[in-house]
Amino acid sequence: MGRAMCEHLLRGGYRLRVYNRTVNKCKGLEPMGAVVCKNYREVAEGSDVVISMVGYPQDVEQVYLGEEGALKGLKPGSVIIDMTTSSPKTAKDLYATAREQYRVYALDAPVSGGDVGARDARLSIMAGGDREAFDAVYPLFEVMGKNIIYTGGPGTGK
Repeated sequence: MGRAMCEHLLRGGYRLRVYNRTVNKCKGLEPMGAVVCKNYREVAEGSDVVISMVGYPQDVEQVYLGEEGALKGLKPGSVIIDMTTSSPKTAKDLYATAREQYRVYALDAPVSGGDVGARDARLSIMAGGDREAFDAVYPLFEVMGKNIIYTGGPGTGK
């Protein structure tokens, strides 16, 4: 799903810096203009928004809070969007750490629609977090999905 979402963002004119633990999964995005990075922190450096789509809550923590985590590379006022289907607790904890320690906005925005929805840019996106951040990244959501809902505070998207 993540690759299809990246392709839509690239076709929509957005510049992307991408990383995957399995490097070959990113290589096909290079000819479309994506920059393949060595780790999450490198993705974040120079980015205003970081989007993640991983498998499990512990993966979300690694993306943002690990040794080379994205939060270490973002400037204050940036936005992180975790689109993993995870737990409300993970979302709330990440939100608190992002806001308090890094002054970064955090949205939990899982998707529904599967691979077909991702390929067709028809995902349903349910996002929780600060309304200001949701409004700022809404145009990104529109490129990937059709049914986009703001659900309220942190953890409510999950």
